[in-house]
Amino acid sequence: MAFSPKAFHPLMLLFALLLVSQLSNAQTNLPIVPGLSWTFYNTSCPRVEAIIRNRLTQIFQNDSAQAAGLLRLHFHDCFVQGCDGSVLLDGSASGPSEKNAPPNLSLRAQSFTIINELRDLVQRNCGRVVSCSDIVAISARDSVAWSGGPDYRVPLGRRDGLTFATRNETIKNLPPPTSSAGALLAALASNQNLSATDLVALSGGHTIGFSSCFSFRNRLFPQDFTMNLTLAASLRGVCPTNTSTNFTFLDPRTPRRFDNQYYINLVNREGLFTSDQDLFTDVRTSNIVNGFAANQTLFFEEFVRSMVKMGQLSVLTGSQGEIRGNCSARNAPSAVDLASVVREYGSESGSGSGSGSGSGSSATF
Repeated sequence: MAFSPKAFHPLMLLFALLLVSQLSNAQTNLPIVPGLSWTFYNTSCPRVEAIIRNRLTQIFQNDSAQAAGLLRLHFHDCFVQGCDGSVLLDGSASGPSEKNAPPNLSLRAQSFTIINELRDLVQRNCGRVVSCSDIVAISARDSVAWSGGPDYRVPLGRRDGLTFATRNETIKNLPPPTSSAGALLAALASNQNLSATDLVALSGGHTIGFSSCFSFRNRLFPQDFTMNLTLAASLRGVCPTNTSTNFTFLDPRTPRRFDNQYYINLVNREGLFTSDQDLFTDVRTSNIVNGFAANQTLFFEEFVRSMVKMGQLSVLTGSQGEIRGNCSARNAPSAVDLASVVREYGSESGSGSGSGSGSGSSATF
């Protein structure tokens, strides 16, 4: 299923196929949580991955920037409340949605539209059997592969969550790009059980995509002494004041290609965010950065391992959650669900029946 936006030289194609084979073989040893499977839809929707990939190929050929948006959507979904598609939900009477929390305001609006379009295509072919959270995970993998990165297998079988996280919970689990490596390590270790290698590998997602001046203005006003002076001068041309709203690529060297250039940039002090450059400054992560900068195959292997690990954070499986018919809204309760609600309400013996209510920024990933 490997694909790329550009034609390969025969030797490059052979190398790519060998790499895909090696990664696929290595993945058979990766642990997956109960309820997920490498072959989950083989019977119920055997063409699900082909359906998604075919449509995404068309989308990316028209607008390659959508690849980075879909990859980032998967990060933001998994880091908050687990990979349950909660970031896709619109707000409700209980409060503003997870997608409207400050760290998620920079997510591309088109990413949400694409996921719902893919859900329509899949349901037309298979019925309502594939979760929105699985569609997000598959789309992130395809975004990486289309951009020239590793084409890896995704364990499937996630179910969609019934609730979205609060604003405070979202902020807590999505540290801003002004964070130090130490703060990121502490957050990922305590909230996600991810290691230093996971942090550095997943940060490699910044090899594609772009950012607004808002997210790195702290490095220009005042000037951050750890930033390459040539890069600083270039960025000041894009962001002449601390209120500029322009955009620039995360990786100015190969902005549309998923490769290890991001790490080479860090070694050369050309990281865009504080959270990027500090990975090379901090002694706990600097050797990992050096290793990925010197060896792209090593980066790809660790990225796949970390993506599969991240993609299983607090997943719902089996009878948990639901399979949404609309990725942006919970399914309407069935007659059975309504009956159970009536029974539960009646058994409260007159007690009040209240529900909790929820009281321009970015995130590292």
